[in-house]
Amino acid sequence: MQKIFPSPAAALEGVLHDGMTIMSGGFGLSGNPESLIPEIRKAGVTGLTVISNNAGADGFGLWMLLENCQVAKMISSYVGDNKLFESRYLSGELELELNPQGTLAERIRAGGAGIRAFYTRTGVGTVVAEGKPVEIFDGEEYVQESWLRADLAIIKAWRADPAGNLMFRKTARNFNPEMATAARVTVVEAEEIVPEGTFDPDCVHTPGIFVDRIVASTINTKRIEKLTVREREAS
Repeated sequence: MQKIFPSPAAALEGVLHDGMTIMSGGFGLSGNPESLIPEIRKAGVTGLTVISNNAGADGFGLWMLLENCQVAKMISSYVGDNKLFESRYLSGELELELNPQGTLAERIRAGGAGIRAFYTRTGVGTVVAEGKPVEIFDGEEYVQESWLRADLAIIKAWRADPAGNLMFRKTARNFNPEMATAARVTVVEAEEIVPEGTFDPDCVHTPGIFVDRIVASTINTKRIEKLTVREREAS
């Protein structure tokens, strides 16, 4: 089965529709599928539920879909400095399901592993637990959380081979490997596509069985979210 596609637009052909749920890798400005997101914007699909740590930054990443009014709901763990995300939520234009970051990661992992629900101490006694079952184990309260799955996962990898085996680079790994396992269709953009047999099997972060489509990244900007500098002191 041929998994490599000639362009980001081609890699998304036939998988986008209104009202779908999309998982998007990334943490801040690191490891975002920055070549695929603009193609979703161009496709104009609306009513999207997007599962991602955050919603990009001004002019970058998922911000593009928010700005184009394509996102109806975010399932995230960080609103942060994204003023558009904040304003859309406060105005009631955007539904938000806020998760503790570790809980978000575990909900995604559970979705990929087929674990329908699990219990955690995180969030007990807070708004996070509202409306959710709470059980007592060994005298402690635990809140029940459910898995997360998606119609589509868009993933940014460092290297991919034609079979779909993936490697991620340092913190750009973030949510990407878990999301790749938890969607009906997984589309990967890779900074480098290498020949089959390049990877030591022990060094593969995501096996190709979880990957449906691969495309070479067209955007690989290494952005710095906040840069602070000072004058070097004289020696």
